Amino acid sequence: MAQVSFWEKESFFAPQDIIIAGSGFVGLWSALHLKLTYPSYKITILERGVIPTGASTRNAGFSCFGSPSELLSDIDLMGEDKMWQIVTMRYKGLLEIRKHFSNAAIDYDDCGGYECFTKNSTDWEDCAAKIDWLNKGLKSITGEKNVFQVADEKIAGFGFKGLDHLIANRLEAGLHPGKLVQALLQKVQSVGVQVITGIEVKSYQSNDAGVTIESTIFGDKEEPITFTARQLLLCTNAFTKKLLSNIDIVPNRGQVFITAPIKNLAIKGTFHFDKGYYYFRNVGDRLLLGGARNKAFTDENTEEMQITTLIQAALEEFIQQHLLPLTPYTITDKWSGIMAMGSEKTPIIKAITNNVFCCVRMSGMGVALAPIAALEVAALMR
Repeated sequence: MAQVSFWEKESFFAPQDIIIAGSGFVGLWSALHLKLTYPSYKITILERGVIPTGASTRNAGFSCFGSPSELLSDIDLMGEDKMWQIVTMRYKGLLEIRKHFSNAAIDYDDCGGYECFTKNSTDWEDCAAKIDWLNKGLKSITGEKNVFQVADEKIAGFGFKGLDHLIANRLEAGLHPGKLVQALLQKVQSVGVQVITGIEVKSYQSNDAGVTIESTIFGDKEEPITFTARQLLLCTNAFTKKLLSNIDIVPNRGQVFITAPIKNLAIKGTFHFDKGYYYFRNVGDRLLLGGARNKAFTDENTEEMQITTLIQAALEEFIQQHLLPLTPYTITDKWSGIMAMGSEKTPIIKAITNNVFCCVRMSGMGVALAPIAALEVAALMR
């Protein structure tokens, strides 16, 4: 890197009150909450990619808080109290998005959602038996009665084959995650947050005086550059182990594809199948499908942002078997994103030292969780 000028030292690279590593959903929401609370603070976000790199702009665009089988499965994973706790966070997070952004700004589609089941599946039997209990719990969170309702009568209209039961969720929606990140970027910059891209945080040193952050300009040569701040917030989600080796995070790849426009596409809404391991939705008259990582858990526990033949074949088999059995289609785009999972689904929000904090592990629900997780870490940093 060329020598830093006097002017750059006193502007772009000046000491900050807070530096945030990562400009995905969590980093952007955290910057917004902190700046609105402390308008005089100098806050900079460092992002290693040209745009946010991870899951925020590479997910399926679901505005959801969990399908019935996923919620029941989460009880087995982490207990009933934590399941309801995380559903509350997700729902409040979705409300926070609506508070800040218009439907048009983020392509919000209030379409309703569904979970699909095959005949005689144990998931269907469990969900059907406990739907009233789930609705009672959801009413205390959402204020709405009968959020989940059996909707088998809609199956024929969607043109499904081999999917025999549906449970509808009228509070679910779709949105455009790329436009949501763009809107958040514009909002944080409008209130005075600086965002510098192409910078990867490599390490930090914390002491009573503040934090020194050793970074590199991301690229082939990875030239070093140093930042200083009073506080550092790590919002690097699946990539946090590079900075905190003992943290309970396992990177998980999620693969997705989308078709070209399909004439008279009957599938409208957001859909889940197999505890959420498969998910699909219409994007206008295109069909988006993602998931199937349960076909190769070990292989998909990776930071490699690639697509694989095995998972893509499983997704195509699903679309041909269940969704478009008689309809020709063309896939136009395939991609993957990297999520952060762990031993449970609650985010990790904590102080690492007296001036280093982290807000990570969104467990594939960053759209919904990030606004509230960011509020919590902003309060902790005070």
